[in-house]
Amino acid sequence: MAGPHLQQPSFLLATLKADCVNKPFAQRCHDLETVIEELPAKELHGIFPWLVESIFGSLDGIIVGWNLRCLQGRTNPNEYSVALDFLDPSGPMMKLVYKLQAEEYRYDFPVSYLPGPVKASIQEQVLPECSLYHNKVQFPSSGGLGLNLALNPFEYYMFYFAISLITQKNSPVTHHVSPSNSAYFILVDTYLKCFLPTEGSVLPPPSSNPGGAIPSPTPRSPAVPFSSYGMHHTSLLKRHIAHQPSVNADPASQEIWRSETLLQIFVEMWLHHYSLEMYQKMQSPHVKLEVLHYRLSISSKHHGSPAQSSYQALHAYQESFKPTEEHVLVVRLLVKHLHAFSNSLKPEPLSPSAHSHTASPLEEFKRVVIPRFVQEKLYIFLQHCFGHWPLDASFRAVLEMWLSYLQPWRYAPEKPPQSTEPLPRSVSDKWAAFIQENLLMYTKLFVGFLNRALRTDLVSPKNALMVFRVAKVFAQPNLAEMILKGEQLFLEPDLVIPHRQHRLFMSPTLGGSFLSSRSPAVTDASFKVKSHVYSLEGQDFQYKQMFGAEVRNLVLKLAQLICQAQQTAKSISDHSAETMASQSFFSWFRFTPSEVNGSYTGNDLDEIGQDSIKKTDEYLEKALEYLCQIFKLSEAQLTQMMMKCGTAQDENGKKQLPDCIASENGLILTPLGRYQIINGLRRFELQYQGDTELQPIRSYENAALVRLLFRLSSLLNHRFADQMEMLCSRDDFVGRLCRYHLTNPQLLQKIRYSPVVRDRTSHNWGPRISLRFLASYRTLSSLLMIYFLASWFYVGPVGCTFIILTGYFLYAVIMTFFFEGWKPHEH
Repeated sequence: MAGPHLQQPSFLLATLKADCVNKPFAQRCHDLETVIEELPAKELHGIFPWLVESIFGSLDGIIVGWNLRCLQGRTNPNEYSVALDFLDPSGPMMKLVYKLQAEEYRYDFPVSYLPGPVKASIQEQVLPECSLYHNKVQFPSSGGLGLNLALNPFEYYMFYFAISLITQKNSPVTHHVSPSNSAYFILVDTYLKCFLPTEGSVLPPPSSNPGGAIPSPTPRSPAVPFSSYGMHHTSLLKRHIAHQPSVNADPASQEIWRSETLLQIFVEMWLHHYSLEMYQKMQSPHVKLEVLHYRLSISSKHHGSPAQSSYQALHAYQESFKPTEEHVLVVRLLVKHLHAFSNSLKPEPLSPSAHSHTASPLEEFKRVVIPRFVQEKLYIFLQHCFGHWPLDASFRAVLEMWLSYLQPWRYAPEKPPQSTEPLPRSVSDKWAAFIQENLLMYTKLFVGFLNRALRTDLVSPKNALMVFRVAKVFAQPNLAEMILKGEQLFLEPDLVIPHRQHRLFMSPTLGGSFLSSRSPAVTDASFKVKSHVYSLEGQDFQYKQMFGAEVRNLVLKLAQLICQAQQTAKSISDHSAETMASQSFFSWFRFTPSEVNGSYTGNDLDEIGQDSIKKTDEYLEKALEYLCQIFKLSEAQLTQMMMKCGTAQDENGKKQLPDCIASENGLILTPLGRYQIINGLRRFELQYQGDTELQPIRSYENAALVRLLFRLSSLLNHRFADQMEMLCSRDDFVGRLCRYHLTNPQLLQKIRYSPVVRDRTSHNWGPRISLRFLASYRTLSSLLMIYFLASWFYVGPVGCTFIILTGYFLYAVIMTFFFEGWKPHEH
């Protein structure tokens, strides 16, 4: 995979490959360190592609490499420490990278393994706007297999390191792996701290030449100009050098390329996954100018119809991309570090004229790192996760990544004032600009979370915790007010800003600078908010206000579901307590009231325990309180919702039936009714309606006895059917007694069915004998207990049987006088 001037595999390469099989891991790393220190770059050049692949695995995922994602200090402490030392920014591997970098070697990286939108764009001979790809595309020679990128050693190493998180998904795992403790996760954190430092400057690379410096890559040529509003992606290094009187005056200008390259690679490999149409839309300078011209110019109607937006075609082409939980955790680590990196920016000098002469490249990089390199792709990545992630507790990783981005103040260097009372910290007004320029991150994704929450089981403690976390974050003092202010700025009429039209075509190529504080480019807050929304969503985007009536109705629905979930958790708790209290000596026979009627009234919380039920109730209660604070819900609305949830039980203490609509064919479930059934909020009363003799054998019955007694009963019923009919037709006491024992009158009850046919054929069976009750373990154990107690009083089996029959006859005579319809043996 190296360049065309790469020699054939040498003896050194063959030796190192043999060592991979014959030597232990620590010995191999020690030998590699010796080779890197002693041999010149010319010989190391031939082994570099193989070494990178042997560490991070092959691009197709077949070769696992060192399997850094599963390597943990708890399970393999020796290999873990050796790998981290070898790949450390000051370790042997990076020394090899810098040694080859000094010789300006190039290595081929296949375009086919790039993220889907970038790959499709390059294959269509459209150069991506990201400067990372400029002057690197190599067209295949005669007989070549495909396009390649010609990368320098640092880029080649970081490409493999970043993409291994995506390609090595099916690595063999023999034990439980905690992603945040893996060697890969630790290396990401180490590289971020080294190349994007929050204190000081980027450390210079180690050089074997004392006094020598590793040259930075050749500045990207602007042969293919791309114009874009507010997100110009030309190299910071190139623009900084253009403003410096001398390159050598600031040595850091030669090293900022590593910071920019590292971040671009991480963002491109981890976040650049979405539809091809959206990617092409974002790359088109003509469409961007038309979008701004249409929205921000008073005279846009005289310039013809704007270019048609293709954002509505987001799902027309969707890359087959399913991020893992580990992937999301690594992205969250990146987001948190970028917030800390950006917040470490030194305060601007009071004199604006001194800014362009004193700001270092690293300081300028901190100022634009989030809006220029991360915001756009992270927004699309989050949208993809919100729309495609399963409705389970694993969404917590995505949720925390989103909440981390929304709270840059958590990673600010200043410490909150010490207070004796644990009051929530108010969000400072200085973050208003960040909130306004990331308005969709707060509002549209919040609506997306509401839609997810409305489809999840809030009785589950993990789902309740997610609702609580989001409500708590948005309920921070002053945050909702700043979001509302951002929405008001966006909804400001365009007619009041006709003077902004000339700013449309300002770009660095025309004399403007997106880095300089003296730039005449966008300074108005309303213009920034509009450009942010339209650049991400397109000119035809219909904005849904977070504090509008539609979203408020969704919040009310969520509040109602929270109340229902609280009622359900309470009923489950009560049911569990009753079950525990009703356990008796016969519990090992496994007959309980829920098993008798074949219904299930429990939930997953039955297996979790009372502590989890208590946590669920606490999470939901606090979440409801926070939602009331955010959206100013009144006491009357809450009382009304609680009353609706309180009526979820009827006068008999049973839950209401699911929400249904009456039709000619019976009851039909509504979407709300389906939700109630799926989440266990309500249920239909299940009751066996067929012949009681033919109902399925229950867990509390002996199967052999059921079948034997059924045959015996059938034989007796067939033999004496006429006699039983004659006896039951009598009007005297004998007839009443026979009817009490031999008939099963149909009790006509109004039972609601859905969605089955309402009219059912009523079977009216004649007199018959039913002996199935003798197959019940409960009956058998009771009889055995009676015989056992009788033996203590020296009563034999025959005498005991006579006493039982005599007692039952007297009992039946008494019951015949008062409760003829009650059947003692029908279960």
